[in-house]
Amino acid sequence: MQAELIRQAFLDYFAENGHSIVPSSDLIPRNDPTLLFTNAGMVQFKDVFLGLEARPYRRAVSSQRCMRAGGKHNDLENVGYTARHHTFFEMLGNFSFGDYFKGEAIRFAWQFLTERLGLPAEKLWVTVYQEDDEAASIWLDEMGIDPRRFSRCGEKDNFWSMGDTGPCGPCSEIFYDHGPHIPGGPPGSPEADGDRYIEIWNLVFMQFDRDSSGKMTPLPKPSVDTGMGLERLAAVLQGVHNNYDTDLFRPLIHAAAGLCHKDYGVDPATDTSLRVLADHIRACSFLISDGILPGNEGRGYVLRRIIRRAVRHGRKLGLEEVFFHRLVAPLVENMGHAYPELAQAQAEVERVLAKEESGFRETLEKGLTLLEEAIAQLPVGAAIPGAVVFKLADTFGFPVDLTADIAREKGLLLDMEGFAAAMDEQRRRSRAAWSGSGEVKAERIYHDLAMRLPPTEFSGYGQCRDSAMVLAILCNGEEVSALQAGQTGAVILDRSPFYGESGGQAGDRGILQGEGGARFRVDDTQKPLGSLHVHLGVLEAGALRVGDTIHALVDEAARRATAAHHSATHLLHAALRQILGAHVQQKGSLVSAERLRFDFSHPEPVTAVQLQEIEGLVNAEVRANADAETDVLPIAQAQALGAMALFGEKYGDTVRVVRMGDFSLELCGGTHVGRLGDIGLFKILGESGVAAGVRRIEAVTGAAALELVQRDEQRLQVAAGMLKVPPAELDQRLAQTLERLRQLEKELENLKRKEAAKAGADLALQAEDLGGVKILLARLEGVDGKGLREALDRLRAQLPQSVIVLAAVEGEKVALIAGVSKELHERIKAGDLVNAVAQPLGGKGGGRPDMAQAGAPHPELLPEALAKARVWIAERLA
Repeated sequence: MQAELIRQAFLDYFAENGHSIVPSSDLIPRNDPTLLFTNAGMVQFKDVFLGLEARPYRRAVSSQRCMRAGGKHNDLENVGYTARHHTFFEMLGNFSFGDYFKGEAIRFAWQFLTERLGLPAEKLWVTVYQEDDEAASIWLDEMGIDPRRFSRCGEKDNFWSMGDTGPCGPCSEIFYDHGPHIPGGPPGSPEADGDRYIEIWNLVFMQFDRDSSGKMTPLPKPSVDTGMGLERLAAVLQGVHNNYDTDLFRPLIHAAAGLCHKDYGVDPATDTSLRVLADHIRACSFLISDGILPGNEGRGYVLRRIIRRAVRHGRKLGLEEVFFHRLVAPLVENMGHAYPELAQAQAEVERVLAKEESGFRETLEKGLTLLEEAIAQLPVGAAIPGAVVFKLADTFGFPVDLTADIAREKGLLLDMEGFAAAMDEQRRRSRAAWSGSGEVKAERIYHDLAMRLPPTEFSGYGQCRDSAMVLAILCNGEEVSALQAGQTGAVILDRSPFYGESGGQAGDRGILQGEGGARFRVDDTQKPLGSLHVHLGVLEAGALRVGDTIHALVDEAARRATAAHHSATHLLHAALRQILGAHVQQKGSLVSAERLRFDFSHPEPVTAVQLQEIEGLVNAEVRANADAETDVLPIAQAQALGAMALFGEKYGDTVRVVRMGDFSLELCGGTHVGRLGDIGLFKILGESGVAAGVRRIEAVTGAAALELVQRDEQRLQVAAGMLKVPPAELDQRLAQTLERLRQLEKELENLKRKEAAKAGADLALQAEDLGGVKILLARLEGVDGKGLREALDRLRAQLPQSVIVLAAVEGEKVALIAGVSKELHERIKAGDLVNAVAQPLGGKGGGRPDMAQAGAPHPELLPEALAKARVWIAERLA
């Protein structure tokens, strides 16, 4: 039975039994920074199980894409070497949220396996938690399974919990018996670690709520969470013992084998590498299609590790050219029907993989050379020194698990203690370089204040001025009772209309006016711990004391400009996703009164045409002048609306949702315009790269954008005036001028060649005869590198048996070229000769025995160097 049919049969069966089919969620858990990746089918229902979210259904079924290649769940090192370890896999699951419980879950599972799929009951083995008499009775008494294929297991195998506290409960697992020809005993036996009995389905009965003391209280609405690996079930139904022999992997393995012209099933080492490629292309392609790009931290680094491991195994297979992206098309053919988003992202996935592999291959050879030198003399069973493992990771980008992969093939271990020591030493040096900044002391003071003072009440969404009381004052890093005129300090209020820097938005500036003429100029507002708004600035007049009542006045012009830039950032984000693709994710931003900066995931520079389309799309929304609406909603409701959130950010139970017409919907705590027309004009300043896979756009809005346009128009007028044409004809006149310039440069180059030819003819007459060999060392004037080569070719034609060195000086650099006739190569090689001239000048070069070139930085030493070279030649011809 094909895997695609198995997946559909599972969904259909549970839909027939009242379950809502829920699509697979992304591999990136939404609003859950505790998880690196979605690693089980229940992840998207986590808040439902916890009672934090309500869904319109109480029964659900899904086929969930999962990743186990980072964090707590990491199978990466075993992939390719075992029959059932994968980075990416699909988990079939059915769920009950306070609806049915153990009896129905057990009956559904047994009927699906034995009746719908036709698995023989005698090939199945069932386990329950050792204290779960209820589940045991259902299996033995109601379902009538053979007691000889039933066992009770302990908490390690058959009790599940979401964490140290919270929902938990016993499990019941179903195993498939692959037959006595495979070593291993049944679950619960001393031989259970063998491969004969393979777990295919786990039924989790969420029955209790465990508190911090370990006490378990029955849940008012017990629930069911099940998971069955599609890859394992496919192996069972397709009559194979190895998941890689199923139709989920076979097409990919054959495609990889075709790239390297290898056969699968002949050589164990080749088979391992082909399985790695088949597994890793699945993981990488789905990660990229879900918006992850290779990077140096978090999910991006896991993706980079997987790609680099695949590239290394491709190299083992003899694939010396960039190849990994060529496996995307076979994957789309195999899985694109079930996951159409993969087919839609195919071109993007191929582009990202090709670029990442190209970049890594530049350092791969150097890293492998270092590693091979380090392990050349190590006996089997020895450990690769930790310093080497650290250098490979730190200098060459070799993930530790990639080094471990190579070590395993060589029968070696890794000195992880030495690696940890090298890592700690690097951290120590970093801390030493950073110490003395005073940041640790400041953080401690703010932490103490946050524990003692109530959170600042922010009143600035609807107003730019308010009355408040001074709760605390800091001066020179110490808490004080008052500030005097001229002193710089930090003021904390009980409430404030000043926005504290967060979410990429700069802090507000303005004035705090106190009693008796006190005037504190606020240059910046910060939220160091999230709860206190700290107003940073200088007291320009009077005295300010703790307990004073003040008037807080935000600089309204700066606030309006900042809000315009922030709202434009939301529009820019939406426009980028429309023009470049859904893979675009925000990677950082900065909005201030002066400009905006937006960092986003994208594997290559944004073209000029794309930038124009993006700018046009944003300005179209500005002209449409829709309302910028804000609502405070429960997080689940905001997510149901499709509001975009930043991955890795932790949001509370309620969130602030900013909607801009039908164009943009994001979670955001910043300040925004009332209507999009208030942005005025959006103008992109430039686009650049800031890291691997991360691009940056800088832009301005409103008055700043108008000033930019006016400055550009003024420059255009000046340029048009210099060329004496109307601005509308500037491009045509500029093209004509450049063409004329090219013609003049070509004429000048031809004149130089003629002069060089004439000089070359004269130079041939200057050649010295030394034992029948013509020797010529000369400097040519007004000749570039190309002219030197042409002059050398003419001289070699005129001087058949010769040794020639020509030099040309341009600015502060010397260009050198040497030519040696073939019959003289046993005594003089051109590479040695050119270096004999270049080294005294502080340079070096190289080339073939008959011709070599070099460059050097000290033209003033050229006469002396040529004289020494003549002696050097004479010694070798003697």
